[in-house]
Amino acid sequence: MNKRTYAGIPEKYAKIDTSKVVLIPVPFDGTINWQKGTVNGPKAFLDASENMELYDIETDSEVYKNGIFLADDVIETASAEKMVRSVHATTKEYIRKNKFVTLVGGEHSISIGSIRAFNECFDNLTVVHVGAHANVRTEFEGTQYHNACALSDASQSTNLIQIGIRSMDAIEKTIVDEDKTFYAHEMVTDDYWMENAIDLMTNNVFLSFNLNALDMSLVRSTSYPEPGGLFWYETLEFLQKLFKEKNVVGIDLTDLCPNDNDKASNYLASKLYYKMLSYKFDNADEDDYENESGFSEPNNKTSKFQDEDYE
Repeated sequence: MNKRTYAGIPEKYAKIDTSKVVLIPVPFDGTINWQKGTVNGPKAFLDASENMELYDIETDSEVYKNGIFLADDVIETASAEKMVRSVHATTKEYIRKNKFVTLVGGEHSISIGSIRAFNECFDNLTVVHVGAHANVRTEFEGTQYHNACALSDASQSTNLIQIGIRSMDAIEKTIVDEDKTFYAHEMVTDDYWMENAIDLMTNNVFLSFNLNALDMSLVRSTSYPEPGGLFWYETLEFLQKLFKEKNVVGIDLTDLCPNDNDKASNYLASKLYYKMLSYKFDNADEDDYENESGFSEPNNKTSKFQDEDYE
């Protein structure tokens, strides 16, 4: 059981009963072929988070006061399939508690489990994948649970929008939906890509953010870095629009591959996650969250689960 709290916040803001947010760490790099190390991503992310200022200037808020519960790590090293099943079960458990569920990896294959859970719990789900690689192969190296297959299920069972893509296998070109894929080289000259992407989304959105979406000048510590990525303020502009216009029901943040010579990437990952939470709750109506006794009401009110579904 975790004894630390997210970002070192006081214990009173880190209790499961009253926290609106749950953060699930998933240390896993079992299908990485090149630069292993994402197994250490969650710890590096949490260590960096403890060094952040928790007041967000842009939103004039301290979002941690909504409560952020740090769940136990999902640790499954036997196989990627078993990891995916554990992520799916754990994610669904906290969604059923009507929390805003977030995950930090770990390699991109953790998204297979998280997306399955959210797709089972929310109607008409859009998955917004921000990343460098399409990752829609149905199988790779004999398994459908490889990080190269992280969005395969989503491409078939959800409304998948891919943003920032700049690397894929030829076979993936025959799989992706061209109308819902925003290639990095085209986004550079498209002043309306943000609005166009949001127009394609349903109301309920799960955000899967792979850190290799960002330019290598910002984040070098990923398993598969690619040149030509997004920059900080355009990323924040898009996220702000997304959280304002859609009901973002959950997040996963993947592919932090820390090394001793680059602490900046760890810090950026922690800052990016905190900005996402700040946007989420900046756009929330306080009446949606507090009842007269002061305890949290269900956060994701469009979930398929009702009170009678609880075990």
